[in-house]
Amino acid sequence: MKQMLNYIGGRYVPPVSGQYLENVAPSTGQIYSLVPDSGPEDVEMAVQAAEAAFPEWSAMPLERRYDILRNISDGISANLERLAQAECLDSGKTIAAARAIDIPRAALNFKFFATALLHFASESYHMPGALSYTLRQPLGVVGGISPWNLPLYLFTWKIAPALAAGNCVVGKPSEVTPYTAYLLGEICREAGLPPGVLNIVHGLGPKAGEAIVRHPKIRAISFTGSTRAGAEIARIAAPMFKKLSLELGGKNPNLIFADCDYERMLETTVASSFNNQGQICLCGSRIYVERSLYERFRHDFVERVRAMRVGDPADPQTRMGAVVSKGHLEKILSYIALAEQEGGRILCGGQRVYLPGPLADGYYVAPTIVEGLPLECRTNQEEIFGPVVTIAPFDSDEEALALANGVPYGLSATLWTNNLRRVQYLSTRLQAGIVWVNCWLLRDLRTPFGGVKQSGVGREGGWEALRFFTEMKSVTIAET
Repeated sequence: MKQMLNYIGGRYVPPVSGQYLENVAPSTGQIYSLVPDSGPEDVEMAVQAAEAAFPEWSAMPLERRYDILRNISDGISANLERLAQAECLDSGKTIAAARAIDIPRAALNFKFFATALLHFASESYHMPGALSYTLRQPLGVVGGISPWNLPLYLFTWKIAPALAAGNCVVGKPSEVTPYTAYLLGEICREAGLPPGVLNIVHGLGPKAGEAIVRHPKIRAISFTGSTRAGAEIARIAAPMFKKLSLELGGKNPNLIFADCDYERMLETTVASSFNNQGQICLCGSRIYVERSLYERFRHDFVERVRAMRVGDPADPQTRMGAVVSKGHLEKILSYIALAEQEGGRILCGGQRVYLPGPLADGYYVAPTIVEGLPLECRTNQEEIFGPVVTIAPFDSDEEALALANGVPYGLSATLWTNNLRRVQYLSTRLQAGIVWVNCWLLRDLRTPFGGVKQSGVGREGGWEALRFFTEMKSVTIAET
């Protein structure tokens, strides 16, 4: 059985307590590794290592910092198959998704921010008799806490801009999916990253994660996860005046109008509903269709979803793998039962899937479509984060807008229409941080990423991420 270690000060070290957590492979339901059960002592070691590394790293010439970050990107690409297999084992997602999306995007994160650091600029202003400019400097030691659904992709989404800006990082991956983060330490060391610049501490959120948030020398926290956990982080960090970026839950609407490109919409809507077993914060879990198109869409959508293959995540032909844990499986099944109690009709799916042989105890759920639920019900208001979507018709643009905005979340929204006036009208009124028109998950890393309402505060990605990981200083030089 594999025993993972923390990565602190450029070395792999055991947790101070000597305690480990059992890690279960979702595809089989069997324990396959042990993960450090770290606590405040391990976080303290990581902070000390980061503090010691900060002077050299922050003062390093940008071209050298660029070279190291590009080396990390190249190292991730060179280890694509190894990392994809680790992520498949760890999270239950399909090997095809890990190969095509998760690992390449992790490499791209380092590549993008390596390039961005060479072009990061601040404002300057001339006034009579003086020159004023904004100086942006790294914060020092920062913390990154990432979720289990896109383990390496979202872990590097925090680490790469923090390092590019000249900070040193104490990062905690999810204890549920630690394997790719464990391997990242090895890649960083081979890439020439100085010891202590990146430190990876494994463990539970209320223990290791909270120790990162509470540590007085960690100047900023970037967190992706549940709204409940985000609220607790904000409660602890706000009185300490830490910078916070919180990317939280979503209950994202897909608005489908009769003038859409139908086949393209249908194919993309299947993907936006059920990719990664619906365990992506950007998945569209509420689908609203213009009434004149509704019957056709319902028939075709159900047929496409019924045909999706649920199977072994390691099989390249599998379309739907396992959900991440037994607890999450039970949560999803409880929401399906709730949907029926609230009056919903299950059009397809609605049950656990049992596979033969060694996969018999795996955590598989059939992709599920529910019809006939009102907006106000819990199934439509609460984040399920699984392969469950609701569908309903609408009669006007205003009704579609009211349905889309009628939840506490505001992460993303998707519009399917060829009416430019409608696009402009709805895009400005949708309560969402991201609006996709006739596409989904098409990301330009130069643009900011984040939500509104209970979907979070702050923005990640692009220049916003580099700005987040710096502090501003105003300098005015008078003429002499």
